[in-house]
Amino acid sequence: MKDTDTPLPPDALARRLTEVYDLVGPLYRRAQRSVEQGLAAHDLSVGVRAVLTLLHRNGPMTVPQMGRAQAISRQFVQRMVKEAAARDLVESIPNPAHRRSSLIRLTGPGQDAITAVLDREHRLLRDVGGDLTDTDVATCLRVLAAMLTALDHVDDA
Repeated sequence: MKDTDTPLPPDALARRLTEVYDLVGPLYRRAQRSVEQGLAAHDLSVGVRAVLTLLHRNGPMTVPQMGRAQAISRQFVQRMVKEAAARDLVESIPNPAHRRSSLIRLTGPGQDAITAVLDREHRLLRDVGGDLTDTDVATCLRVLAAMLTALDHVDDA
């Protein structure tokens, strides 16, 4: 019987992690299409949704903080913040820690919009099934976090 709790040697680990990458790409693209379909009713882009979600989960943040959190460029985040601000979904407020970098926070309409979007996505995710356990999900998160950390050296911001 094979011991599945023993750490894999590097070559075997690389082969198994390739299987994960092979699933993550299609999963990401399908999830993004599903998100886009759900956002159409709220007239939101995926980028604005990402900004609203960050603010919903973390409270007010600076544009550079949001860029680092999502591993995307500060310039892209700034464009999404401008788009959201033009629709009264976010607003800039003074940042007591840094005079030149304002904090961005949700407005009432922004909170309402992201709550509706996240509620829809929650309903969809309830149907995943597969008899998954908390341990299964925790292991998946641990593996994906390790893979993400291994790519920290990649400069994409």
